Amino acid sequence: MTAARMGNRDAATDTVGRGAGEVARPARGNRRLYSGHPPHHALPTTMPDAPAHDCPLCREDGGDVLFRDDRLRVIHVTDADHPGFLRVIWTAHVREMTDLVPLDRSHCMRTVMVVESALRDVLRPDKINLASFGNMVPHVHWHVIPRFADDPHFPNAVWGPRVRDGARTLPADFRAAITARLVAALA
Repeated sequence: MTAARMGNRDAATDTVGRGAGEVARPARGNRRLYSGHPPHHALPTTMPDAPAHDCPLCREDGGDVLFRDDRLRVIHVTDADHPGFLRVIWTAHVREMTDLVPLDRSHCMRTVMVVESALRDVLRPDKINLASFGNMVPHVHWHVIPRFADDPHFPNAVWGPRVRDGARTLPADFRAAITARLVAALA
């Protein structure tokens, strides 16, 4: 938008100039916290939505934690039909990927790719499914699900109709092998 079309607006804060009664509000998707340094020295981080006490991903880990840093965690989901199902969960209560600032968004997606690679190395699945819905739990998280031609739902979605019985078992060293790869790539 050109300066002329913007009128007396500051695009970064969606400040509407009204003389002495100027009103400022954060622009949509532009909610950031800065360190005490001048903005050109600061690395922006995502400001979380208000804490959601009814959000299960805010209240609890959601599974066995395999990796955690200051922004996210990777958990192993207990799912008998789909062993090896991992989830990447953003720590702060943020609803959408586009609510994350670019550095945080990149960190989240890099982690999803590292998790996928670790699962491929350790389990050798026929396919990996990646999904981010948030309809049931509006909190940024990614499902990373190894799929096998003989799993109970293949080729359907894991939430689709079962087409066969049976379940695969994980290698005894699954947790250690995945954790080692995550730490090596992300720590």
